[in-house]
Amino acid sequence: MSYQRQWIKHCRACGSAVTYRLPDDGDTKQRAICNDCHLVHYENPLNVVGTVPHLDQRVLLCKRNIEPRKGKWTLPAGFMELAETTAEGAARETMEEAGANFKIGPLFTVMSVPRVGQVHLYYLAELINDEFHPGFETQEARMFSEADIPWDELAFRTVQETLKHYFEDLHAGKFEVHTFNID
Repeated sequence: MSYQRQWIKHCRACGSAVTYRLPDDGDTKQRAICNDCHLVHYENPLNVVGTVPHLDQRVLLCKRNIEPRKGKWTLPAGFMELAETTAEGAARETMEEAGANFKIGPLFTVMSVPRVGQVHLYYLAELINDEFHPGFETQEARMFSEADIPWDELAFRTVQETLKHYFEDLHAGKFEVHTFNID
């Protein structure tokens, strides 16, 4: 497994040192365990949530103004926050990054990316208009037809795969949920 641990050093409960070892309960995976209070600190994948904003057979892409991959194009997406659903997080990220007016639609892609300890979930989002007010994380927000997508300038493989599925489903006239792994 190439995923790099978060390497918890201190217990969130008591502040004591944490050691990575096998738990005493028969678990077969090394866990971050407090040396004093014995609390197990589970390290779980991060959820990345976003949308495929679309209008008239075009999709909205945002040019990143932050690292990683600053200057590359992406769908509006980011890390899910505590106390929000995946759809709420996807909508929030779309507002923050694109300042778009849209109606959130159904779940579209679910991609496990174990190499980086993430799960990416994209929802379809029907744009109400093509007026955008991007936030500080975005240099530019712009609509693209399939022929105009800057495929070589996309920031992430999850975005590339989601867009490929979007246009395949658009041409087929039926949108489905796509689940797959990215190595």
